[in-house]
Amino acid sequence: MTRAQQIGVIIGLAIVAVLTLLRASDPQLLRSIRDVTFDEYQRLSPRSFEELPVRVIDIDEASLREFGQWPWPRDRLALLVDRLSEMGAAAIAFDILFAEPDRLSPRAVLGNVSGIDPSLLSQLPDNDEIFADSIADKPVVLGFGLTNEGTYRPSVKAGFAFTGESPVGAPPHINAATPLRPRLEANAAGIGHISLNPGSSSSVVRAVPLFLTDGEQLYPNLALEALRVAQGVSTYVLAGAPDAAGVMVSVKTGDFVVPVTAAGELWLYVSPDRAQRYVSARHVLAEKGASAEVSAAINGSIVFIGTSAAGLQDIRVTALGENVPGVSLHAQTVEQILTGRYLSRPDWADGLEIFAIAVLGGLLVILTTFVSPAVALACGLAITALAVVASWLCFSYAGLLFDPLAPIISGSVTHFAATSFRILVIDRERREVRRAFGQYLSPSLLYRIEHTRDALRLGGDDRQLTVMFVDVRHFTEISERLPPTAVVGFLNTLLDALSRHVVANEGTLDKFIGDSIMAFWNAPVDVADHETKAVRAALAMRETLAELNAADAFGFGKDQPVGIGIGIHTGIACVGNMGAETRFNYSAVGDAVNVAARIESSCKEVGFDILISEDTARLQLGAALLKAGTIGLKGKSSRTRLFAVVGDERVTQSAEFGELRQLHNQLIEAFRSRSPDTRRIVSAIRLKTKMIAPGLAEFYRRISRRAEHFRDEPISEEARPAQ
Repeated sequence: MTRAQQIGVIIGLAIVAVLTLLRASDPQLLRSIRDVTFDEYQRLSPRSFEELPVRVIDIDEASLREFGQWPWPRDRLALLVDRLSEMGAAAIAFDILFAEPDRLSPRAVLGNVSGIDPSLLSQLPDNDEIFADSIADKPVVLGFGLTNEGTYRPSVKAGFAFTGESPVGAPPHINAATPLRPRLEANAAGIGHISLNPGSSSSVVRAVPLFLTDGEQLYPNLALEALRVAQGVSTYVLAGAPDAAGVMVSVKTGDFVVPVTAAGELWLYVSPDRAQRYVSARHVLAEKGASAEVSAAINGSIVFIGTSAAGLQDIRVTALGENVPGVSLHAQTVEQILTGRYLSRPDWADGLEIFAIAVLGGLLVILTTFVSPAVALACGLAITALAVVASWLCFSYAGLLFDPLAPIISGSVTHFAATSFRILVIDRERREVRRAFGQYLSPSLLYRIEHTRDALRLGGDDRQLTVMFVDVRHFTEISERLPPTAVVGFLNTLLDALSRHVVANEGTLDKFIGDSIMAFWNAPVDVADHETKAVRAALAMRETLAELNAADAFGFGKDQPVGIGIGIHTGIACVGNMGAETRFNYSAVGDAVNVAARIESSCKEVGFDILISEDTARLQLGAALLKAGTIGLKGKSSRTRLFAVVGDERVTQSAEFGELRQLHNQLIEAFRSRSPDTRRIVSAIRLKTKMIAPGLAEFYRRISRRAEHFRDEPISEEARPAQ
């Protein structure tokens, strides 16, 4: 394991540990995401609506238009109870608070008029008494709300039996309740709280508390009391945890056992809101009596009385995203119990999800670090799909709620962090590779290796290249008089200075061969005017070497300058990765490479430092060239015409070079005609060379001995097309 991998694993596992602890603390954000996930499950597969003996008597807008604004006088509510009882309602539950006296009662109205005889007031009807007498001996359940004022607690009409440890401390706590009128409280068959989501900051009702507690007494909710009263049951049987107090497991009322959360809440599995669930109060209170259809709907049903009128502000949001009257959720609670279709989240669900985050995160860290981010991503996607499918199947077939998103999100964060770290490390290592190999390869080759598919496969392509060979003159003598370490230092100084010009002119450094450099242009990427750029690099090398010698950079003394020879040729060569599958070099081979090497060797014979072939000279743009004769190269059956590179475009345009070239052509003509004027012409030329290029002195000193190299030179032929 590399140090970078060790660091990556440590950082990755640290992130996994943080995410695991974050999930264990279960912040509000994660709870909200989990709730939204379960909402989506219900939207994909809601509980289907069934015709069950549960109805909502709706005090809707039409009823308010017919009977007047709310609140109605309670003698009308008494009539409503009487009608429902006559129709055979199994239980009548009011999702309405009766905390104050009826202000519309005749006794209350006239009591506010001054001068009325008190004895007369006592003879007037009281609507609260009428309503209290109406609900007596009927299966009526009244509701109460929660308040922070006072100490009132409603009476409890049912008994409680427990199994296991006491669950009394499990439900949400009640401080005080809205008071009921004493006679109403006394005559009611059941009393239940109407709070749907006490203490919750969410507007969505996802679970309803079946009980509230003050620490000593439990108070059932309206729906559960209605179900109890409808069955004629007097006692709730509550199952607590066998080994922990303050935990509720289930509630039994009559024939129904209801699984609940540890806090005694029922996860609502809602069905879409349907008109069949509602009966308008005006149809029950119709002057001629309710229709047979309405009577049939009420007979044997648990009836909840509430309102859907928007102005009365009892509208709630379900997990399906629907806005429904609050009373309908009480009805749906009973419907859910009757169908036996429950949702539950096991106590060990949190532990499983936390364990999944730790295991999945650790696996992704290992795979990303030691295998590859792609494999880790594939495994992560597979695990994600498996988690989503498993969670959905548990919901669909068993009503179990498991959160797939927390492990998925944590796994995604872990994978992103581990992959980012690996990319940063790889990028750093790539920069180090570029820094190391940038001394040997051109930026274009590095770019090709990094961005071209299969760039590092064996094989090559035939391309037209301009190939350069550079060799140090008298290197054997230099190496003999220096210790090995000094020789290495000398070569490093020289070759580093010279090779920079190859890279600067878009060339590719092929290799260093002892004291020699091989480079080429036009591969691996196309290089425009590569012949000209190769010559420019050669001229820059000449200038750099002169500066090094002038500064005595090699320590040999200014009277012992270092010399080089440069040969350049343009032709077809095979260029590509060559060697073995496990170790290869990007290089060029072919006749063009051999010719360039032989031209460099000819520099010694010609006595000039930069020679190029006719194929290179023909494509030059502006360099000052002189014909160097036609020379037989080793291994070549025919002679090769060479040119000496005197200088750049400025030299070409100078008057001195123009005169030199004219004299040079006269010399070539004298060689061809074997004229005795060659000595005179050479002498005239040597006087001019000092002002143009000092290296020409040696070139012309040897030129007379190479007269045969110019015998077949046509004087009128130009080295390149006219510019």
